[in-house]
Amino acid sequence: MASSSSLDHTRTLASQVGGHAGVQTTEDGSLIIKPALPLEHKFYLELTTSDAFAALRPYVPRFFGTLKLEGEVDETKSNTGGGIVIKETDTKEHKDKCCFLLSLVLENLSHPFLKPNILDAKLGTVLYDEEASPDKVERMLKTARETTSLETGVRLTGFQVYDNATSQPINTPKSYGKSIKPSDLPEGIRRFFPISSAESSSGLPANLLLPILQYLREDIAEIRGALADLHFRMVGGSLLIIYEADFKKAEEGIQWVKDVEEGKIDPESDEDEDDDKDGEDAAKKQKPRSPYVVKLIDFAHTRIKPGEGPDEGVLKGIDTVLSLLDGRIKEVEALLGD
Repeated sequence: MASSSSLDHTRTLASQVGGHAGVQTTEDGSLIIKPALPLEHKFYLELTTSDAFAALRPYVPRFFGTLKLEGEVDETKSNTGGGIVIKETDTKEHKDKCCFLLSLVLENLSHPFLKPNILDAKLGTVLYDEEASPDKVERMLKTARETTSLETGVRLTGFQVYDNATSQPINTPKSYGKSIKPSDLPEGIRRFFPISSAESSSGLPANLLLPILQYLREDIAEIRGALADLHFRMVGGSLLIIYEADFKKAEEGIQWVKDVEEGKIDPESDEDEDDDKDGEDAAKKQKPRSPYVVKLIDFAHTRIKPGEGPDEGVLKGIDTVLSLLDGRIKEVEALLGD
């Protein structure tokens, strides 16, 4: 995998709803450049080379290599969530002291979507790394107790949902996910998966939302199965869920999934054709693609633990997400059945 020391022609990732500052996207929007701790780089290397991760690979962003960032780590803004903020080093004195940090080059999961609705759901009941200071451990234990993390294994870190009237995303910040109780999680899922109606300016029609919910549930169940066979501990990792808010694109995407399931389309060859097109405008003119995607992200504090079994706190979080989706699916089915 090639590496480079240049970050020319990048910009801040506009669709980021969780995590920490510092994530960039390439000029065409197809890739993200994320400052990373060595542990996360190690995880991606093991993911691409170890047979133990074969079942998980389809549900992790594609890894294209690394870049080197020149600067100093801003310790005041770096934490166990996996984010690293780099302070610029303009003076010679700073440059003499600067460090070179690896930055991961990953696929931008939101790039193929015209209007991406995006949810970052943090997984796990343990929010501190095993090397965290006692003070950090105490603070993270308190955070887990006072949010939905400890009881349910999941917290809605942040999400965006497009307004159909303005065609602009409406962001729900981290403060919402930190303020709600476990009993409020179903309402949080309704807010992320609204149904278009005379009363709501957001959401897809119920007949389009239902299959997307069902597809997402199937994939998340497969992610759970893959994680149940891994001996690992993941702190600060998330499920990233994206689905198309544009009615026409969503409808075309649902038909595309059906065609793939019926063997009418080879998804890999279809993807290769789209990869040959350059530029942001071309991306919006691509053939229909999946109207949703769900991936595991943020592995800055993920450790392989042979012989210790799966991370039960993470599995608990995924089980909660599956239960929440089941509830929303029943609500949409009931609406369509009226």
